[in-house]
Amino acid sequence: MSETETSAGVGPDAVHVPTRTLVHALVREDGTVDAGELYAVAGLLGMTDQQVRLCLKRLVAEGRFSHEGRGRKAVLRAVADAAGSPAPDAAHVRLAYRQDHGLAPWDGVWHLFAFAVPETERAARDALRDTLLHLGAAPLQGGLYVCAHPIGPLVEARAGELGIATSLTCLTSTDLRVGGVAGAPALAASLWPLDEIAARHEALAAFARSCLDRLDRRGHAEPLGSAERLGLAVRLAAAFSYAMTPDPLLPAELLPHGWAGTRARHLMATCWTALANHPAQEGSTPLPRLFVLYEDPEA
Repeated sequence: MSETETSAGVGPDAVHVPTRTLVHALVREDGTVDAGELYAVAGLLGMTDQQVRLCLKRLVAEGRFSHEGRGRKAVLRAVADAAGSPAPDAAHVRLAYRQDHGLAPWDGVWHLFAFAVPETERAARDALRDTLLHLGAAPLQGGLYVCAHPIGPLVEARAGELGIATSLTCLTSTDLRVGGVAGAPALAASLWPLDEIAARHEALAAFARSCLDRLDRRGHAEPLGSAERLGLAVRLAAAFSYAMTPDPLLPAELLPHGWAGTRARHLMATCWTALANHPAQEGSTPLPRLFVLYEDPEA
């Protein structure tokens, strides 16, 4: 199982959490991570101390964190924006919820991007391609991509950073046909792996339901301990990231009726609210800043 994958199981203990995700998830409001808390939650998630130490070493070497002290008494300080690395971008999440609530209807415009970059600049070409895919674009043919969202300014800015702005062509169309396929829903089904994306969201929905069941069984008379609460929250975050990271967030007009992503995000927000409101044992650590991403701002 790769670091970005979650297991096929749906129970709260079945979700695989990458060590890096755990470290980022425990960043507090002041930008620090308490090593004692990190090791405690890691143990609850089945991670070894050696796993954690190696991960911290890599994160410090990458310049993402500084490290003060030793062992469980150490404190890590985020150097870069820790919230952006292990989870979907905040703007990506906001757009998802806006679309779920019908607040971001599609204008019927396709945004197309073409580029021809020589082999001598292969690294820049690959980086521009990866940016397009990350922003939800789909390949049509060699060097030609399409997206349902107006990502042009972001793509042009990236091409400029890579020094290949003159190789990029941007255009829009309301009349797109690909290999004889026409009509927005049919095009979307042919260009994006909707079944795979839906399956990831179904896994998120099942996991969120299992978390809600677990909280219901505990009841408000049985508070959650700090490590247990954080462990459950991190697993929830990992399941959400697994579902959302490859999702191009196609507008509702392009998706099948009763889209799995909408249901999964509703359950996710409900579960997150239940977890945040569940009584915690006295002295428990507040949920870290990363998790504000998972609240539904339109609810």
